[in-house]
Amino acid sequence: MAQVTALLQISKALKMTVIRTSILILMTAFSFIASPFMQVSYAQEKDAILSDSGIVYPGGYDLNTVGDVQGKIAGIIIPESGPVRMTLIASQETYIVLTSPNWYWKDMKATVPDGTEVSVRGSKSVGKDGNLYIIAQEIRVIGSKQTLVFRNESGKALWSGGSQAGRTGIQGGGFGSSAGGSGSSSGGRTGGGSSGMGRGRR
Repeated sequence: MAQVTALLQISKALKMTVIRTSILILMTAFSFIASPFMQVSYAQEKDAILSDSGIVYPGGYDLNTVGDVQGKIAGIIIPESGPVRMTLIASQETYIVLTSPNWYWKDMKATVPDGTEVSVRGSKSVGKDGNLYIIAQEIRVIGSKQTLVFRNESGKALWSGGSQAGRTGIQGGGFGSSAGGSGSSSGGRTGGGSSGMGRGRR
């Protein structure tokens, strides 16, 4: 009788172990299934008006004001929320460059030290704070083949749902290729840019 009781207890313990293991397996499987959906939801950033500049981000990219500005980086700010931004000192003007959310910037493993000479292509505007802004499509590091790409030629953010992943490194076709309606192909690649937005400010 004692052996039967012992066997029953062992059987019960085994059943409980199997049930617990099954629950753990199901929870793990659910987390893997849910993860891509959570990432997609996280990637689809909603438009917001930046309080300091009044600029709509990320959807405020205007193809009519796209141009290229060359200058040197003088500081990068990586906030908890909102776009990673950096100061670009051109020959005659200073811009605040808005790039991407911090998680996307970190995923790209982007590094642009202070003093780096770059050419920034993007949509220019003047903020309500009086500063000049560029919502960046891409940043090309002068003297190297490194290019940080944030948006496609139509200005769609690459971190938004359904877009291609961000890219760093060597880019085929060169920076500012004329293909694809970006608003400007090769003009205005010197400091100050090609767009009428922000011209004449010092």
